[in-house]
Amino acid sequence: MTSAHLSTVPPTSPLPVLDLSRADDPEQRAAFREELHVAARDTGFLHLTGHGVSAAETARILEVTRAFFALPEADRLALSNLNSPHFRGYTRVGHELTGGASDWRDQLDVGAERPAPQVGPGDPAYLWLEGPNQWPAALPELKEVVLGWQERLAAVAHKLLRELLASIGAPPDFFDAAFADRPHLHTKLVRYPGSAPTGADQGVGAHKDYGFLTLLLQDSVGGLQVVRDGGFVDVPPMPGAFVVNLGELLEIATEGYLKATDHRVVSPPGAVERYSVPFFYNPRLDAVIETVPGAYLAHAPGVLHDANNPLHAEYGRNELKGYVRAHPAVAERWHPELVDA
Repeated sequence: MTSAHLSTVPPTSPLPVLDLSRADDPEQRAAFREELHVAARDTGFLHLTGHGVSAAETARILEVTRAFFALPEADRLALSNLNSPHFRGYTRVGHELTGGASDWRDQLDVGAERPAPQVGPGDPAYLWLEGPNQWPAALPELKEVVLGWQERLAAVAHKLLRELLASIGAPPDFFDAAFADRPHLHTKLVRYPGSAPTGADQGVGAHKDYGFLTLLLQDSVGGLQVVRDGGFVDVPPMPGAFVVNLGELLEIATEGYLKATDHRVVSPPGAVERYSVPFFYNPRLDAVIETVPGAYLAHAPGVLHDANNPLHAEYGRNELKGYVRAHPAVAERWHPELVDA
């Protein structure tokens, strides 16, 4: 690694900081890829700078996020995800589960804006995960801003994924076909409204993301924690940087060589509110994820499979499993055949 760039890491950060713009510089590309390789293999988390997303863009998405949660409760509840067979819309505080326990946050789930699918009896149930979003009439600008943000981050994530593959000696375009045409894009607008009345501090319980890449924009409050050296450590917000983490399908696709890492969010104290916008970059629902070729496989440890969390090569099956577990009331209303399946 080059010490010149690692010296920019603040002493309070447990994560490496990588500047994506270095990938465009022929003189720095090799060093950048080596640092990316090490971060993805050893940590599975990093701060990403040099991504080209402006401070004005990040300020705008946080502005409309706060504006959405400032709407009257009736306006937000009108967008309840209970209305949507596609698991889109608003989730009240305490109504999403992680590890079977309630997360103390509320959120708006947004995906790619597509028409509702025609799902026949022989079609895979994960096709229901595509469809229209729900938007608040009282905040019309939200749709344009969020969908624009989603496309913006998809381009950043695509570039990062190609660099990540190159960093381990694999073909950079290996996953291009899996993401072509209809990548499964997912954005959450999230509010953590302070501590739960019970005193529980689970903003979001410990978990690994089960897809490919997550890019997180968080405000200045903090609360994200990541497993390092056997325990959870705080990941303080870094202005101008996204927190990036790898999901379990990348770990599986590299036979355990790249790392998906447990993380959680601890609720802010008292009545302090925290806002964040995680973006999930994942392939087409019907994409079958194959092992990434490369000499690195000689050093891959293999994947430890969890019987309580089976992962499938077909991406959509993982995504649907996650939604059914996190939003059982939506599943029971629209897809009862999937509950306890």
